[in-house]
Amino acid sequence: MQLNSIEGRIIGCLLEKEVTTPEQYPLSLNALTQACNQKTSRDPVMALSEVDVQSGLDSLNKKRLISEQSGFGSRVVKYKHRFCNTEFSDVQLSKAEFAIVCLLLLRGPQTPGELRTRAGRLYEFSAIEEVEKALSALAGREEPIVKILPREPGKRESRYTELFSEEAANLPTGELPVASAEPASPALAERVTQLELEVTELKAQVAELKALLE
Repeated sequence: MQLNSIEGRIIGCLLEKEVTTPEQYPLSLNALTQACNQKTSRDPVMALSEVDVQSGLDSLNKKRLISEQSGFGSRVVKYKHRFCNTEFSDVQLSKAEFAIVCLLLLRGPQTPGELRTRAGRLYEFSAIEEVEKALSALAGREEPIVKILPREPGKRESRYTELFSEEAANLPTGELPVASAEPASPALAERVTQLELEVTELKAQVAELKALLE
């Protein structure tokens, strides 16, 4: 299942609106275009026309990833996904996994911390460990749905990406973190951060002393 950037945005929007605004779901072409072009909760921000979105819908329809629905007495065609969690899809996701895949389709690669912060309306994660557990499950499937990316310089967390989009699938793969027996406590994490600051200060002082002695 490979999606281009417009198809990925359409599927992400349909997944999102199914959960956040069920009273407005399925979506008309106009509503879906507005959802695709939202300036919040989207990365990158797009400026798609209805023609662009309709072209994406036609392509997704051929892939059997969406279906059309006409309301009783209405000529407006509305669209719903068949991407996951339906009798027509091989992809079955838990609520936590659904939220993660939706966010990755809408906002690109993200860290577990970012996913937890941004998932509020889709799913309420109890802790960062729950996000990491869901990511590990998605990455560990027979046909992986997400993968970890190489850690960026200066960053403490690695980002994850979904594997449905053509662009995302071609990104380099990083090393999965080794799970610890017990999650670190907030006090321990704070202590580690403090020690890192102290080490940085000590390195600066040593550098100054070496400069004076030279």
